[in-house]
Amino acid sequence: MTKILIIEDDVAINSLLKEILHKEGYQTAQAYSGTEAKLLIDSSESKSLSFIIMDLMLPGLMGEELLPLLKAKVDVPILVLSAKDSIHDKSSLLRAGADDYMTKPFAKEELLARIEALLRRSSHNSSSPTLTYKDIQLNKETREVTKSSVLLSLTAREFDILELLLQNPQKVFTKSNLFQSIWNDEFLGDDNTINVHISNLRNKLGADDYIQTVWGIGYKLV
Repeated sequence: MTKILIIEDDVAINSLLKEILHKEGYQTAQAYSGTEAKLLIDSSESKSLSFIIMDLMLPGLMGEELLPLLKAKVDVPILVLSAKDSIHDKSSLLRAGADDYMTKPFAKEELLARIEALLRRSSHNSSSPTLTYKDIQLNKETREVTKSSVLLSLTAREFDILELLLQNPQKVFTKSNLFQSIWNDEFLGDDNTINVHISNLRNKLGADDYIQTVWGIGYKLV
């Protein structure tokens, strides 16, 4: 399961981020100071982390001091979420190793889309090009999918949807999540595009043993 570390000293914002991420199927760990975050990444819990969201103005170690320590310890995407909005601040943090930068206040939809994009990019850059689930194998380099060693004929969108699901096997994706991640566009509530692609993908995979409908929310792997 994808686990995200939230480093934010504002208790209300930290709790809000936790709530947003839990609703999207992510696990979270929380730190309220730079010092607490350093202790956490120095512990065995750091091995379970997949992503980090961090503020800059932190008690103990400031964000600018903490960032290189994080990069040295964990090889995961880091999104800086800060009230600092100058071009100098943004460019300095990106050069120091941050993977993305958002300013407060933030829109929930944009935050989730950026997290998913960074996780997807991180997965593409991982050492293994193959994702495996049950008897399905997906090769990110050749963009081929096999089921029980039989090659499946998927469209580009079907492949992208399946890849996103396989990269996040515990996450429930809303239709909005899928549309923003795959089509990079705003989701319109009455759009039937997602339903059609999921239905076609299920037919090609054979039966409903792979993609589950979470009623009123969206889709996840069974």
